[in-house]
Amino acid sequence: MSSAQDVRKKRHLSLIVRITVATVAIAWVLHGQDWGDLAAVFQRLNLWVFAFALAVFAAAQVIIALRWRLLLRAQSIHIGIGAAIRLFFLGLFYNNVMPGAVGGDLLKAWYVTKHTDKRLEGALSVVVDRVVGLAGLILMAVLTYSIFLEGGIAGRTGAEEARPPGWISQHKGAILWFGLAVVVALMIVLAHPHGRARLGLVVRRALVRGVELLRGVRGALVVYCSKPWTLLWALLLTFVSQSIVIAAFWLLGGNLGIEAGPKYYFVIFPVMWVVAAVPISIAGLGVFEAGMVELFVLLTGTAAEEALAVAFCQRFVWVLASLPGGLIHLLGAHLPREISIDSREPLN
Repeated sequence: MSSAQDVRKKRHLSLIVRITVATVAIAWVLHGQDWGDLAAVFQRLNLWVFAFALAVFAAAQVIIALRWRLLLRAQSIHIGIGAAIRLFFLGLFYNNVMPGAVGGDLLKAWYVTKHTDKRLEGALSVVVDRVVGLAGLILMAVLTYSIFLEGGIAGRTGAEEARPPGWISQHKGAILWFGLAVVVALMIVLAHPHGRARLGLVVRRALVRGVELLRGVRGALVVYCSKPWTLLWALLLTFVSQSIVIAAFWLLGGNLGIEAGPKYYFVIFPVMWVVAAVPISIAGLGVFEAGMVELFVLLTGTAAEEALAVAFCQRFVWVLASLPGGLIHLLGAHLPREISIDSREPLN
């Protein structure tokens, strides 16, 4: 088998695994829901409030695209604002809409190399942008929890202790059985010589690729660390963009009947955005929704149906705001002007 075929096989296997995880997770989170109550929650939804949340989310993505452009400029890669926004929405489309084996970040990294001679630096800017975004979300959640919520769970009143158990509490038996199954499967693989050999090969390849990536990242980090103000500005743009999105979803949650204050949203949403970024499912499908329900029920005592409605609204917003990226790809607007849509080669 050629290396290209091997790569395609791995991508297909990865896609199958992520689709399976997404299917199981979404079936799990829907199991036991009161469909009548869920429908009643959605009937409260004001479409203008939803449209406002969608518009705010789209505007926030433009800010994040400008953050990425700022990181590109730190590497002396100068692309237009329009090109940066188009490439960003292209990646957003493939991350949130297309269940492909190739992620949006990888496509964005690939196409940005068509706009510059500094291909490695351009591709690594996507990685750095993702790291800055995740670091900003984690910092936001930690600060909000430390300042406003720390000790709040332990100090529940009797009424708060009577809240219904969360998703994890309801399914802890199944979670334990799943963990046991994973352990047994790993032991079976390790017990067979061929399984040990294959697992060892996968680990060695991962280590080699990891070392190669770290070497490239080191060079990029040297440049970024020499420009601390760039990183600070990037972090500030992260706070601004994500804060306005969280505030919009707080308004939407209130419209759906959730009485929790904004401080809970500033913990729950960043945490679940980070979790959804882990590539174990298709755009975090099912995993994100289950985590949202669990955290809202655990921290605020919100009804599971209301929490699930907010999670679904977030999912709808993700998809709708990502659709322009598909149009950008179809029109070839993600390519430099001197490249033909059909040939993908420089025009004479």
